[in-house]
Amino acid sequence: MIYFGHSGNCGDGSDWQRLDAHLLNVARLSSSFGEKTGLARAAYIAGLFHDVGKYDPAFQAYIAGRGASVEHSTAGAQVLRDLAQGPDKAMAEIIAYAILGHHAGLPDRDNTTGGSFNLRIGHPLRIADAWRKELGDDLAARISGMGEELRRFAVKDRERQGFTLSFVGRMIFSCLVDADFKDTEAFYVSQGERQADREWPLLQDLIPDFLARFEVHMARFSGRSVTSGKGRDLNDLRAHILSQVRSKAEERPGLFTLTVPTGGGKTLASLGFALDHAKAHGHQRIIYAIPFTSIIDQTAAIFRSVLGEEHVLEHHSNIDEEKFQARERRDKLKLAMEDWAAPVIVTTTVQLFESLFSARPSRARKLHNIANSVIVLDEAQTLPRPLLLPVMRALEELTERYGCSIILCTATQPALGKTDAFPFGLPLSPDRELAPDPENLARRLGRTRIRHAGAMENDDLITQLAECEQMLVIVNSRRHALDLYKQAQAAGLDGVMHLTTRQYAADRRTMLQEVHRRLKSGAPCRLIATSLIEAGVDVDFPAALRAEAGLDQIIQAAGRVNREGTRPRDASFVSVFAPPQYAPPREIKGLIGDMKRIIDKHEDLTMPAAIADYFGEVYWRVGQEGLDGKGIRGRFNISKFNPNELTDFSYRQVGQDFRMIESGLVPVIIAIEDEAKDWVGKLNVEAVSSGLLARKLQAFSVQVPPKARERLRACGHVEFLATELRGDQFAVLKKDSLYRDGLGLIWEDAEYLAAEDFMW
Repeated sequence: MIYFGHSGNCGDGSDWQRLDAHLLNVARLSSSFGEKTGLARAAYIAGLFHDVGKYDPAFQAYIAGRGASVEHSTAGAQVLRDLAQGPDKAMAEIIAYAILGHHAGLPDRDNTTGGSFNLRIGHPLRIADAWRKELGDDLAARISGMGEELRRFAVKDRERQGFTLSFVGRMIFSCLVDADFKDTEAFYVSQGERQADREWPLLQDLIPDFLARFEVHMARFSGRSVTSGKGRDLNDLRAHILSQVRSKAEERPGLFTLTVPTGGGKTLASLGFALDHAKAHGHQRIIYAIPFTSIIDQTAAIFRSVLGEEHVLEHHSNIDEEKFQARERRDKLKLAMEDWAAPVIVTTTVQLFESLFSARPSRARKLHNIANSVIVLDEAQTLPRPLLLPVMRALEELTERYGCSIILCTATQPALGKTDAFPFGLPLSPDRELAPDPENLARRLGRTRIRHAGAMENDDLITQLAECEQMLVIVNSRRHALDLYKQAQAAGLDGVMHLTTRQYAADRRTMLQEVHRRLKSGAPCRLIATSLIEAGVDVDFPAALRAEAGLDQIIQAAGRVNREGTRPRDASFVSVFAPPQYAPPREIKGLIGDMKRIIDKHEDLTMPAAIADYFGEVYWRVGQEGLDGKGIRGRFNISKFNPNELTDFSYRQVGQDFRMIESGLVPVIIAIEDEAKDWVGKLNVEAVSSGLLARKLQAFSVQVPPKARERLRACGHVEFLATELRGDQFAVLKKDSLYRDGLGLIWEDAEYLAAEDFMW
């Protein structure tokens, strides 16, 4: 009997893929992916055994069209564990997770569902003995010694050892599922399906051209310098920073910090270092991870202008592959988003880290391509504190065992280095700081003064706004922003604007264009906003008022004041105030306390020493439990005492719990603009994917509390559309009058609404 892995077009099986051929193809391809991770042999064995379950006669009947689908991901894990002996058992068990999960996702060792490792590994075998002959009679000998690869992953710390071995399992899983996808794809291409272009040039082949283009860009950039005065001084300083950063590219791979204040050119400096460092050490790709989707487009645009449109992959939740007109180009980018095979990738920290902790094959298949990369983490201070410890452990794994270099890039370095007071930090060293003398840079690039204004009621804020025609006010809640905006309007202030997440993103972009116009022309511009304005938004106000918050947020607010350095520093104030009537959110309240404990210790709060002191207070207060709020690290354990259960990994639970953004809010689509109406009109078109619709409509969505959306829906003001096709995925505002120019969506109560507009 011939056993097949995939069926073809001919009913007689003449063009079907033999199962042994598929297993060997996947094994070889998986092994080639595993070479750069030090796991080539384990990856080979994972590929060789992954579809042994297809030797089940019931599966062979299924692909021949004579029966129901049959689960086939368990048998390979079973027979591999049975074959492994002695020191190979640990590796066999780690590989078994990958085999069990290569379709449905990495399992937990034990849970209440039928998909757990323990429940599945005990299923009776139903496969024919032909697998032994087809894979070779020497299988036991071939897997003997596979545990040797684990030697380089040995860790003295027992807790760390479990995490390290779970990461080994993730990398093997990545190699396996990517190889399985690609061999299956190749077979169906041979059956006549269209060949998709997924080939990208190698970074090392492109480096000479990239560096030449970078030099041309920087020469053109520096050519714009002013002939005298502050403009020339600033460009000279940026050139000095770039030169010093690039001079350290020969240093050994690993962890680096890059601490450059706003305006110092850290984006291009980090790119220059990444290119030089990759050339010096043979890295295979450059990954630039950014926390804010609001600025990822502009960063990707910079990289494309420097390196070439065709070499940069932009991958994040808002990406719109439809903007690439050619189908081949679109398909190539879509495929690259699956496996990150492009030489340069611009992505979000959410996409990067949630992939590193995901149990899903579609997200995990890119992990082996993260190995041996230069990774720049922009705005490193924004890494979420409740996940900080598992994130740091992942960074250590990547640098210590998978050939990565990682640059923590920010103006407010979050003090992640290991110290006596912070023993669970990263092994950072002052010698690994790329910027020349961050303290001196902070002094030279300082553009603002932070001062404390004490308690300020809304009346006090209005008085301040009245005295300054261009001023930014940042508060901690949408409710406070709305109250203050309405009071400023009532006071008759000119040029008052309101910017919060009550407005959908496309509306905010239009409003920011008006802000830029007013600031540039000198027209009155009194902007009342929430902290979203601090997320890399390029505005330049003469002064700002900032409600109390953490020091890192206040410094980000300061980055919106005197941004171009055209005004005297001593006249460019960020006044920090306490709003008595508006209690800060719980998290911000704790950060305010952390800041107050260090205020009297530092004359200038923008200096690196003050920032490090502040983060030290934060980490001390929240402790290990607060820095691993989901207990991620404790869910990867090992045992020396149970030979039948050497590992206890909770891959699936961790994949579900590791969420870098947990807003607790739900979207309402505002279909006022023609573009939004057009996409809402396509909700009933089955050929249009829900994913594409979600991306298109994200720019026209407002996030609201779930109870508020339910009240709106119950009153007939919000409706789920195309539920038969889309389920309860697309909630659309039906009463347009609830979305007001300058205000956004009002959902709380009737205070702001005429009775005829809204009744609860």
